[in-house]
Formats: sequence, structure tokens, C-alpha cells
Amino acid sequence: MFRNQRVKGNSRFPRYGLLYRRARRPETARAARGKDRLLEKTGKIFVAGHRGMVGSAILRGLLAEGYRNVVTRGKKELDLRDTRAVSGFFSEEKPEYVFLAAARVGGIMANMESPGEFLYDNLMIQSNVIHQSHLAGVKKVCFLGSSCIYPRECPQPMREEYLMTGKLEPTNEGYAVAKLAGVKMMECYRRQYGLKGVSPIPCNLYGTNDSFDPRSAHVLSSLVRKFVDAVDTGEGEVTVWGTGVARREFLHVDDLADAVVFLMTHPDPPEIINVGSGFDVTIRELAAMVARAAGFGGKLHWDASKPDGMPRKCLDVARMTGLGFRPRIGLEEGIGRTVAEYRERKKGTGKP
Repeated sequence: MFRNQRVKGNSRFPRYGLLYRRARRPETARAARGKDRLLEKTGKIFVAGHRGMVGSAILRGLLAEGYRNVVTRGKKELDLRDTRAVSGFFSEEKPEYVFLAAARVGGIMANMESPGEFLYDNLMIQSNVIHQSHLAGVKKVCFLGSSCIYPRECPQPMREEYLMTGKLEPTNEGYAVAKLAGVKMMECYRRQYGLKGVSPIPCNLYGTNDSFDPRSAHVLSSLVRKFVDAVDTGEGEVTVWGTGVARREFLHVDDLADAVVFLMTHPDPPEIINVGSGFDVTIRELAAMVARAAGFGGKLHWDASKPDGMPRKCLDVARMTGLGFRPRIGLEEGIGRTVAEYRERKKGTGKP
């Protein structure tokens, strides 16, 4: 059981002492939530992966909306790769709704070094949770996909029907294959067993509770660390992987959390749906924005010997906007928040 953490229209995150204004949902979303009771306020909800960036954002969003009957388990308490342990958890807790945000994630370096672990861990996590959700009679499941499941040479912007029409980006193929399998498992279980659910496919995520670890961090948080550290140490040059020409779309994790809660309260959402901002920037443009937010005025060195990843990843978000949902946190605002959070972490511990 958790306490509501809403504070006069804001969300307070005690771990880092920050106070951020929550993104507001559009009126159409509020109206839909008022009519639909598919995600009952008293229903037992399991948030898998509640300590990660995505899972913690979903948990905050649920608490802010007044959901009290929320169940969570840490990795030490429940290894989601362990079939017997997951079966026992579902038998004991009997959740009615499941948000599957647990996953092994990381940046290009981590994916290239450990493709087998990314494939195995994610296949086991999602297979166990989705299958036990079916056996336990869960009313609705939200499985978080990833935009990396689209083909490397996918037409832009990427529409949901473009899935499985070409080869995947090789630098994160293990992770992408696993996530794609999860999306298809949700489809198959709905077709055979009637398991209700939705598979949101988010673009590149960043924001509160993100990882700044150099080995596992994604591009935006990695850049934040590089530039803030350079300012703090007085370095005049920062090296960035790749050529900077690749294009990426970004969404603040609080907006994603609002989107998935909205989808879980929708009476009949699409089985697969893109969730993003609908516009992208080059990595060079992103680096300039982060450098400016961090106060870095030195030089950037682009290491072209390192991979760029997919040339472009921009989602077609027509389905999501058609339902009445749009993100509220702009990229520059979100970058500013992320820079502030990283500085707060350094200030509080002496290290990130």
C-alpha cells in the first residue's frame, strides 16, 4: 500500500529533493477516464520494475491519480526470470492489472557487449509475467515495447504496421528481438486466450530516475553527465560517440507514464500503439541543447569510429493523438530538469 504523493498539483520526488510539475492530461483523456472503469481505483495493480525509470514513473502516476492498491517487488524479493517464483507471486497476490515495465536495458555499448544477456533476460521476464497474467485471470496487461523493434531502414515516421518488414539494427538486436517477441506474445495470448492488453511502443525515453552510469546510460542522460562533469572539472572539450547525424525522438518518462495509465483506462485501445512526441532532432542538435543547459562553452569532438545506431527513429503518433493524448513536457524543459536532477545527485552524494 502506498501513500498519495500529489502535493498541490505537483509531484515531489523525495529521493533527490526535486519538485517538478506533473504533465497534465488533455480534457479528452480526463473525460474518458471518468466513464471507463477498466482500471478500478480499488483493483490490485502490479507494477513490475517499479524501481527503474519507467516503472517508477508509472508508480508515481498511479499514486497521483488516487490508485492505492498497488503491489511491487524488488529484484531481490522476486526474480522475474524465475518461472516458479513468478508463478508463486501471482498465486499469492492475485493482481488484477499488470504494468510490465521490468526489463534489462542499456545504451549501445551495453547492448553490443552483452547481446545474449539482453535477449535471455528480457525473454524470460516478459514470458513469465505475461503467461502468469493469463493463468491468474488478470483483467488487463500493459507491456512496454521499444522503438528499436522497428527495422533499421524503416520508412519515417515509423507506423505500427511497419513492424517486422525488415532487418533490425544490429547494435541492439538481442534486446529488439526480445521486445518484439513480447509484443507478438501479447497479440497471440489475446487471440488464443482473450488476454486483454496494450503494447505501447515508446520512443527514446529520459527523465526522472534515469541512469547516468557511463556503461548503461542512454544517449540523453549520457550527454548530461558528460557536459555537467566537464563544467564541474573545467574541461574544455567533450567527446561524443558517432558522427552526430543520426536523428532521435525523445519523450520525458512522466509523459510516458501518463500515456500508459490513459491507455489502461481506455475501453478498447489499439493492441500496439506508438507513444512519442512526433518530432526528432539530430544527435548534434541534442548535444548542443544539453551543453547549453549545462552551461558548457567548450568544444565538442565527434568520435566517428563509434557507431551511430539506426540512422533515424521517429514515430508516427497518429493513433495516440487520435485518442486525445499529447505529451506536455517539451524537450528543452525536460533536458533542464534532467541536468538539475544529475546535479542534485552529485551534490547529495559527491558522485552520480
